[in-house]
Amino acid sequence: MAVRDILRMGDARLLRVAQPVPESMFDSDEMHELIADLLDTMKAASGAGIAAPQIDVDLRIVIFGGTGKNPRYPDAPDIPFTVLCNPVLEPLDDERSAGWEGCLSVPGLRGEVSRFEHLRYSGCDAAGVAFVRTVDGFHARVVQHEVDHLDGVLYPRRVEDMTKFGFTDVLFPALVA
Repeated sequence: MAVRDILRMGDARLLRVAQPVPESMFDSDEMHELIADLLDTMKAASGAGIAAPQIDVDLRIVIFGGTGKNPRYPDAPDIPFTVLCNPVLEPLDDERSAGWEGCLSVPGLRGEVSRFEHLRYSGCDAAGVAFVRTVDGFHARVVQHEVDHLDGVLYPRRVEDMTKFGFTDVLFPALVA
């Protein structure tokens, strides 16, 4: 449908807690247009995922995966395309792993963030059908990153060691070559 402008770090709209998706919106033209816009915007920016607040839509909706090999994460495994509304995350244990993250709202930067390695998430798809999925690794990382957006949290707030936060072209010159 349309590639939308992505809000960038510093914009106060990224700091708000998003509103739940109302029942009346599921399987509506409005929902389908929003999902199409999110997908077009994510693909245009080579994102692994995107949250509705990043395009100034104050709703608890994220999409991720489905783009095949991503130039921003060339070694990452494929993730099935997912629309996740009103998500609930449940870590399955205390195991965490550190990994490098970037963000469409924080262009040009990367930081190492610790995330839960094993996770169950639940929510609804665009039609309002409830589902539950158990994931680990990169898939779990992406879900946690995107859901953080729904709570007004950008990944730099989760970077614990500022020596592992910087410009992508300096940290990973092969990614931008």
